[in-house]
This record gives sequence, structure tokens and C-alpha cells, in this order.
Amino acid sequence: MTADKDLYDAVIVGGGPAGLTAALYLARARYRVLVVEKEHFGGQITITAEVVNYPGVARTSGAELTETMRRQAEDFGAEFLRAEVTGLKLQGDIKEVQLAGRTLRAFSVLLATGANPRRLGFKGEAEFRGRGVAYCATCDGEFFAGKELLVVGGGFAAAEEALFLTRYATRITMLVRRDKFSCAQSIAETVLAHPQITVRFNTELQEVSGDSRGIREAVIINNQTNETERYQASDGDTFGVFVFAGYVPNTALIKDLVELDEQGCIVTSSCQETSVPGVFAAGDVCRKILRQVVTATADGAIAACAMEKTAAHAQALTGLKPERPDAEKQPESQPQAAASAGASGSFIQAEMVDQLNAVFTRMQSKLCLEVQQDASDPKGVELWSAMQELCALTDKLELKAGEPTSTELPCVRVLRADGTWTGLAFHGVPGGHEFTSFILGLYNASGPGQPLEDELRQRAQALSGEIHLKILVSLSCTMCPDLVTAAQRLAALNDKVTAEVYDLNLYPALREQHQIMSVPCLLVNDQEISFGRKDLGQLLDYIERVQLQR
Repeated sequence: MTADKDLYDAVIVGGGPAGLTAALYLARARYRVLVVEKEHFGGQITITAEVVNYPGVARTSGAELTETMRRQAEDFGAEFLRAEVTGLKLQGDIKEVQLAGRTLRAFSVLLATGANPRRLGFKGEAEFRGRGVAYCATCDGEFFAGKELLVVGGGFAAAEEALFLTRYATRITMLVRRDKFSCAQSIAETVLAHPQITVRFNTELQEVSGDSRGIREAVIINNQTNETERYQASDGDTFGVFVFAGYVPNTALIKDLVELDEQGCIVTSSCQETSVPGVFAAGDVCRKILRQVVTATADGAIAACAMEKTAAHAQALTGLKPERPDAEKQPESQPQAAASAGASGSFIQAEMVDQLNAVFTRMQSKLCLEVQQDASDPKGVELWSAMQELCALTDKLELKAGEPTSTELPCVRVLRADGTWTGLAFHGVPGGHEFTSFILGLYNASGPGQPLEDELRQRAQALSGEIHLKILVSLSCTMCPDLVTAAQRLAALNDKVTAEVYDLNLYPALREQHQIMSVPCLLVNDQEISFGRKDLGQLLDYIERVQLQR
């Protein structure tokens, strides 16, 4: 790619509501703008099943709301790139945003990197993470069906997630360290009135303990009287702990480049500009008193208006004017809508076809999708139908029925044109948030795949010995696709590595065998277990550490 094609009026780092709104405003003003997002476009709000307080929208889901934002921005000419920013050079009239094997140049940069759930640090938190301690009700709530739960937190997220968890739990006890909720009175009243929820104010969690099957006891303390008590489930069984104690701003990339406050949030002016001219910030990464979608979109709009002036001034000063591209889709811009059965009962929604075709045309080699199924299983029939739809879109994919090689059916294995296995397989139907990762797996397996740093490529190819990765996921989890994509990328780079993905809801025996109560979960050679999202670098770190310990 030439230097001119990598010149933008604005580069936005982060694809949540703040970044998407800024992209919409800048693109509509006819500036060239690129949104770079390493995970999924939409941000944290995509895990919220129901949004009812966004002005002008009576009721929607977080995923639907942000996908509408993304499409609006795209319709006005905004560009989107799934990639991780590895470095920033923010001084001067032209900023640099560094990716793996590529450097973007821009007159202005918007930091909209959001925040991640905060860990509390109570005793046992790390030990039981994924086996009783969880942080996402949407991702992990179903694993606690029929159990009692402790929910830690007193803000909007804790209240909202506690209500969501009543779908699964028999009883919920909320531990709120203050003497009242810190969320809106309306939702607080709903929580207090719910028959399945008991609220304990001025109460904190000190410790959890248990055994191989999960958490069996918690130590909680009244922070007014210092009295402690030991909490156990009323039925004597294991119980879960969900932590919703605020968020930590994602500022590791820029902590030494712009001014931060004592909490690590970016300090901005009234127009969202940071301490560095031409560099702006918006959304949850900023210092602010209210973290909601509506305030994030407001930040994005305010920042965009200021960035327009920055870009216009820079164009006049440098004599350079970034060229807005044609409508051709880039291979890095992957389908963002989740595949699901629509009104017509089809697996692939009509609006996704153009994006899929853009990926298929860039696949270097043909692949075969081998479906293994029990013909009497409805899920097997669903998988066959889904893969049939996918293969009908392109001559790069062939469909065939295969003899079962696994007891976890249904399963689709990705084969090369010569019939050899690429190491990629999906057990279940790759819908929901895993549709995008499945398509990325095909793209990377067909070679050469997404751009990759030489150092990561060399480390991946240097791994020795047979490495069998099992990635256990939930189709509703927004954190799972990162680990899935990383594992599949590794398998595509190294013939000694296999990456098999399992929709954990379909295989309760697998969940029971390894006592899994959170996703994403990674099993290495059916022995080592790890929880949480990982990119390729983090996955390599983990595997290399495991191999050294043997």
C-alpha cells in the first residue's frame, strides 16, 4: 500500500459508540476517516441485551444499536479495520498510528479505547476465575442455572446484570459497599423490589474458597461494624460470584503520551482534545462523571467537530489532502453482523453477502468444509444447512459429508483442497459472535491471511511438538472470538497445532469434565486450562510458558 493510501484526515482508535459517532460526523463532512478496532465494533454495550434509555430509540439491544451506528458511518464513507494498534507517534502535524506491518498517518487521532471490567483483588478471585468467579452476565450467566449467586457492586452495571441473572439463578445476594446504589433510582427500585434479589448495603467481599467443583464459601464483612460472616448456599451446593465493580480505562498504549488523571483516565478539554494538540479522546477512557452510551456518543460528536478544524488546518498547512477510497471492501473489514436465522429462516442475512464476497475473492486457496453429523440431530441438520448456504456464495468453498472422527457432534472441519486437515474445526453451529471468527479462520487458512508481525509469525512457526487447542465458547460472548481467532491463526501458521472450537452449551459433559463456569476457556492438550480473552501474542506467551514448565 502506498504512503498516500495510508494518509487519513483522522484515525480513530476504538470502535465503540464514541468512535463510531465521531466516524459518522467526520465522514459526513467529507473527511477521510478510519476506525481501527482490535476486537469487535460496538464496544462494551454489545453485551447488553436490552437498551431502553437511549433517546429516540424505544427498545433495542446494544449490538443492534451499535451496528446501526457502524452502518450509518460506513454509508457516509467511513472506513473500518480490524487490527491492533501497536504504537503511536503523536507529535507534529502528521501523527503515526502503527499496526503490525503497516503505519497509518493522520492529521488527527481520536483515542476511544474504552475500559475493561475491574478486578477487585479479594482472596480466591484469581484462583476461581472461570470456576465460580465471573465478570459478564451475558457470557457466563447460563453456566449458573439453578444456583445461588453473589453479585458485587452497586452501580448501573451491577444492578442491570443482577436483574439479567435472575433468568438463571435461584437466589441473588447483592453486596454493595456503600449505603445506597449509585445508579438511577428507577433501576435501584426495580432491584430492591425483585423477589429473587436480596441487597446487603455497607457490605464487601473479602474471600472465596471451595474445591475442584467450585466456590462453596465466601467471607463478607460489614464495613460499618467490621463484623464478618461466612456465606454458603442454602442448599449446601456451590455458588457463583459475579463482579461488577466499575471499569479500568484502556490507557496502556498512551499512558506516557498524553495527560492522565490519578485514576488513569485521559484528561481532555471542553472539545475533547488531550494535552497533545491534534489528539482527542472520547468515551469511557476519559475522565467523566457518567459512563453511558449517550455520553459516549456526545463525546464522539464534540471531538469530531474539533477534528474537522484540525484536518482542514493541516490540509492547508501541508498541501496534502487524503483521498477518500471507492466503495470496494477491504479484506481486513470482516462481517460484523452475527449470522442467525432471520425471518426467512436463512443462516446468512442478506446484508452480509457483499462483505462475505469481499472476503471470498481474496482467499488464495480453495477449502472444503467437511460436515460430520448425526442425521437425527436437529443441530446437525442446522449445521449442514448453514454450511450449504455459505458454500453456495463462492467457488472457493466446497461442501462434503464426512464420517465422524469425534464424539462431539455436529462438527465442521476445514480441509485443504487436497483433503488434508488444516487443523481448524467448529463443534456446533458457528453463529452469533462466532460467525465472524469462523470466516476469519477460513480467510487465514486459505493463505496468506491477515497481516501479521514477522516476530509473531516466527514465534508461531517455531513451536515444536503436537499442540492441540480446544477453545470452549458461548455464541453470546463478545470476548470469545479474540481467542478463537488467535488459536485458528496459530493453527494456520503451524501444522503441529490444531484449534477446535466448541459451543459449550451443546456439550455439557465437556463442561462438567473440566468444571468450566466461564468462557472463553482454553484447553491445551486436554491438560492445561486458562480463562479469558487472548490475542495471538498472549496465546503464544501462554503456550511457551506451558512448554517451559514441562
